[in-house]
Amino acid sequence: MLPDVLEPGLEVVFCGSAAGRVSAEVGAYYAGPGNRFWPVLHATGLTPHRVLPGDFRSAIDYGIGLTDMSKFQSGADSALAKEGDDTQALAAKIKAYKPRVLAFNGKRAARVFFNEIIDAPLGDYGLKLQRLGSTALFVLPSTSGAARRWWDEAQWHALANYLYKE
Repeated sequence: MLPDVLEPGLEVVFCGSAAGRVSAEVGAYYAGPGNRFWPVLHATGLTPHRVLPGDFRSAIDYGIGLTDMSKFQSGADSALAKEGDDTQALAAKIKAYKPRVLAFNGKRAARVFFNEIIDAPLGDYGLKLQRLGSTALFVLPSTSGAARRWWDEAQWHALANYLYKE
């Protein structure tokens, strides 16, 4: 659906399950009106200003990459078919591009990845003990408007602190 925004040596690559309905319709990452992704990147200092969804390709200018675990389906996590998840492709991209951090935007993608690639239980949000090669793994509360009851900006600040301290 949406093109990857990747290059070698990024600070962080954010990975969701798949493009949401609105994102797929307009062809831009995190474009839903209730999605907090772009505002929280600015609030945590990961971007110097609020990036608009249509300008998603500019994220790379700030050391930020974007991808999804499923590139051929879209919609809410609850509507996604497990057969659409491509954990092997995601792992290969991360091993090839070697970002400092792979950050999962939400637990669904992270849980599938940890089960199939890391072979470890996911646990709670935050920095994980496991790594994928040299890349640290971080799990964040989903920025989707549909996940408001689990929203906690604190883990997003923890990611920014990790990136700035290292």
